[in-house]
Amino acid sequence: AVYVARTCAADAPPPTSLPPDVRWAGLRDVGSALGRLDVGLAVQAVGLDNWHRTHVRCPRCGAPTVPVSAGHARRCVDDATVHHPRSDPAVIMIVVDPMDRVLLARQATWPEGRFSVLAGFVEPGEALESAVRRESREECGVEVSAVRYLGSQPWPFPASLMIAFEAHATASDVSVDEVEISEARWFSRADLAEDLAAARVSLPPRLSIARQMLERWAGWDLGGDEAWR
Repeated sequence: AVYVARTCAADAPPPTSLPPDVRWAGLRDVGSALGRLDVGLAVQAVGLDNWHRTHVRCPRCGAPTVPVSAGHARRCVDDATVHHPRSDPAVIMIVVDPMDRVLLARQATWPEGRFSVLAGFVEPGEALESAVRRESREECGVEVSAVRYLGSQPWPFPASLMIAFEAHATASDVSVDEVEISEARWFSRADLAEDLAAARVSLPPRLSIARQMLERWAGWDLGGDEAWR
C-alpha cells in the first residue's frame, strides 16, 4: 500500500479520488517508515499547513493575510506586515535517579499502561534548563540537579519544537500533581523489559524523540511501535 501523510483539517474529509492502492494516514502512522529526508519534508509540510489554516488574518489589525515567500510567510493585505510561522518550544526530559532508573509518567487522559517521559512548554522569559527543573517539580515533585542537552525534534501537532534533555534527580521520591499526571514510576531496565514483554506498559512510537531517549538509556531496541493518537 502507498501511504500519504494527511494534512487536511480534522473536520475536512480527505479527497475521495485516490487510486485503489493509496489510503490516507496521519504523520504519526507513516513517520517511522520514512527516511530522514522524507520525514523532514513531511513534518515541514504538515507544520506549514497547520499554520496557514489558523492564521488567515493579521494579528495586528484583523485584515486577511495572503501567502508569500512560497508559503513560508503571510502578508497582511491592509498594513503589509509580514508574519512568519511560529514554533512553540517545549522541553522533554529523561529523568534518572541515583540508581539509574528512569522516571516514566502517564497523563490523566491516556489509557491505562501508556507511559512516556516528562515534557512541558517553556514559559515566556524562562531558560530551557529552568523549564526542565520546573516541569519535573510541578508534575512529579522531583528535584533535579544536572541537566544536559541531548537534541531536538520538530513536532507539528500543531507547532511544537521538542528540546530534549537528560536530568538527574537528587532523590527518588515521587508525588504526582493528579491533574496533568495521574501516575509516575521509576523503572529499572529489567523492570521496563518485563513490563513491555507482559504488555503492561506501552511506550511512545519510534517517530518520537521520547522513544529515542528511552532506547539510548536502555541500550537496546525496545520493540513495538504503536501509533499514539
